[in-house]
Amino acid sequence: MSTLPWPSFWEHIPDADRGALSDVLTELLSTGVLLGAQGRGRTLYLLARDYQKEIAEYLAPLQLDLAPDPEHSLFQARPVPGECGLTARFSKAETLVLLTLWRIYDDIRLTQVTSVFLTTAQEVFEKLKLYFEAIEPPTESQLERILARLRRFRLVSLQTRSEVGRFGELSIEILPTLPRVIPFENVEAWEQQAALYREPASADSGAAIPAEDEESEP
Repeated sequence: MSTLPWPSFWEHIPDADRGALSDVLTELLSTGVLLGAQGRGRTLYLLARDYQKEIAEYLAPLQLDLAPDPEHSLFQARPVPGECGLTARFSKAETLVLLTLWRIYDDIRLTQVTSVFLTTAQEVFEKLKLYFEAIEPPTESQLERILARLRRFRLVSLQTRSEVGRFGELSIEILPTLPRVIPFENVEAWEQQAALYREPASADSGAAIPAEDEESEP
């Protein structure tokens, strides 16, 4: 329990809810997302619904917009573009993976009737090479590290590594938070953004991931 005093503007919140509400804010500020599908996350999500107004007002001075998504049982703290100083910084290598995942997500959305958007590490690797053919693709460990970081931001959910033989077989669920982080109206808008990263010089600048030994494809 925190030794700091409870905010005076939240005195109306019962003692029984205060600890969990602190956990809600911690989750939103550290990852940008509160997932409420199951377990402890479900309990926090239901509490956040009860205090949605209070949470939104708390985040507003930080230039964060609280976006509810009842269909997927989640809340997202979305930075106001150009105004929020808490925006996560992605390297260009991570951005290429994000763009690839968005395109896979959109392709599934347009061709399948599903609420679960699944792909594999192998498909991400192959699509990344297809969309950005002039760019040196990441090695297996680099891609694994990028996906792990995206998972920490609640943009993807990853199958447990020990459950698969080869990394390429790793199942990746693209969460509905990802198209909110990099929203595109359509494929044409995506194409305009992707074109900025298709030249090797552009993608290499500031996108370095620590070099490792040569590895095979996923």
